[in-house]
Amino acid sequence: MAFSYLLGEEIREDRLFPCFLLHGEETYLADEFIRQLKETVLSPEGQGFNIERYDLEETRWADIIDVARTVPFFFSPRRLIVVEAAADGLSELSSVEESILKDYFRSPSSRTVLVVILAGKARKSHPLVRFFLKLPASSVLIKEIRPLKEEALHIWVDRRLAERGKQATSEAKRRLMEIAGTDLRKVANELEKIANFASEKKLIELDDVNQVCDWIKTIATWELSNSLEKADCEQCLLVLNQLFKEGVKEEYILSTVANFFRDILAAKVWLRENRGKKDIFARLHPFIQPSFSIYPVRFREFFALVEEFSAEELGAIIAELERVDSLIKTSDASLQPLLEAFIFDYCRKRKARRRSGLTWGEKG
Repeated sequence: MAFSYLLGEEIREDRLFPCFLLHGEETYLADEFIRQLKETVLSPEGQGFNIERYDLEETRWADIIDVARTVPFFFSPRRLIVVEAAADGLSELSSVEESILKDYFRSPSSRTVLVVILAGKARKSHPLVRFFLKLPASSVLIKEIRPLKEEALHIWVDRRLAERGKQATSEAKRRLMEIAGTDLRKVANELEKIANFASEKKLIELDDVNQVCDWIKTIATWELSNSLEKADCEQCLLVLNQLFKEGVKEEYILSTVANFFRDILAAKVWLRENRGKKDIFARLHPFIQPSFSIYPVRFREFFALVEEFSAEELGAIIAELERVDSLIKTSDASLQPLLEAFIFDYCRKRKARRRSGLTWGEKG
């Protein structure tokens, strides 16, 4: 069972509410809660089928409730429905909508969990929050998702690290906050890199944070990802060589390459779950803001890559990198030539595919 920071306890099937209303500005906490719900109530096979997402600007409550009443797909005994809305874009519910919702919550489906995310400055006076507050307490749990500050943020970081079997010193956590601020998406992104970098270490120290979050190295790894995206073999090898010459840990370099492909696979899964492209891009690339001049180009190029690869091809690529990881941990093999060979083969196949439709698993 997963511990939910939002609930302050383990998520258990026997304690689930028919509906959770999450309102406020820190939507990453809502995303984290949904991830934990999926792990708890949906089977691995059913996660791509029995989670559905709706935007209230595009879908009526009547249609959402119709889906909530239907039997889940056969892979899982439960269905998870996520309803998203911007707080500043919603007005009062119509009398028909109120009637539909009240009728549903008189006898909610025992096999559906409804999560409503109201993003933005939404207090108890907001029309949607006000309506849900009038429903029976057994039907809905309402939580405000506020940005975390100081001690609360440190507790959240400790929880995330504990999931990976790790801890961090006070100095390491303070340095992380200096670099990433209080934006949970950025903090989570940096934590993922640090945890991969620390590898077998149980205690993350200040030096680990400084090495992983160093700005110059961040630029170099960004260039590596950009070169992988373009299948620019020469530039990939130049950046790779630079990272090795600067003494960057092998685990970090390998995880940078692997995470590039894991991000593409994650985007494919989330698109299948009907998540919006802007939301996916913000989650995977939190440092590229919509106001940046490079945003439209990076956005377009990333989703072109998502469309180019199949899930099976991405699985094969990630499996190959896992084989490389296992090889360097169990033998005297050196990572640099293995990664150089991988990158050469990857870029060759990408270029061959553009010419002839060659897939990753085929011989070129």
